[in-house]
Amino acid sequence: MDNALVEVVAANVAFVGSHFAMSHPLRAPMVKLLREGGFSLAYTLVSFATLYWVYAAFTKAPAGDLGGSGEAGWIVATALTLPAMVLFAGSMAGNPALPTPAAATQAMAEPKGVFLVTRHPMMWGFGLWALSHIVLWWSWRGVITALAMGILALVGAHLQDRKKREQMGDAWASWESHTSYWPKPGKLLSVGLLWWAIGLGLWLAISWAHGPLGGIEGGIWRWF
Repeated sequence: MDNALVEVVAANVAFVGSHFAMSHPLRAPMVKLLREGGFSLAYTLVSFATLYWVYAAFTKAPAGDLGGSGEAGWIVATALTLPAMVLFAGSMAGNPALPTPAAATQAMAEPKGVFLVTRHPMMWGFGLWALSHIVLWWSWRGVITALAMGILALVGAHLQDRKKREQMGDAWASWESHTSYWPKPGKLLSVGLLWWAIGLGLWLAISWAHGPLGGIEGGIWRWF
């Protein structure tokens, strides 16, 4: 394997591995040693440092070395990213997985919006984004990084369930009993017009930015 790709793998393993380690087995001892404030600072510094390493390694690795999956790949990728944006947008409101004093109350409420699809809409949004980049099959650096981010999101969501059960007890158990880890695509049309409108706006804006920032026209902008 090309040395640049070895670095891409190493950087992604460091980013994903440090997230899993600090979020689960290392969290309690780190909080005990550093207290909550110190732990949050350390978590942030490690996350940004390893993410920068991913970026630096990515930019040095070959681009377009897989040739791509053609127009069919772009159509699939474009279609995948729209529900990804809808799920991500809707996850920002009423989400008991986020650090908020209202988490227990939210978990005991009847699910609505994107939570009718899955209790982890943010993570599945990232997962669909990752899948869209794998489908494009454009470069090894892209496939490796997208796969790593997909694993971080979807395995992380599973591990989050276990952690939330320990932290929130009956409240999270109730939330789990009324929601699903696996997405229910048929419920996407029931999430509400607001989230579809916001998701559509994000989809158009981010896919447009793919050109000037990523160097490749993305989404519907490839055809317009």
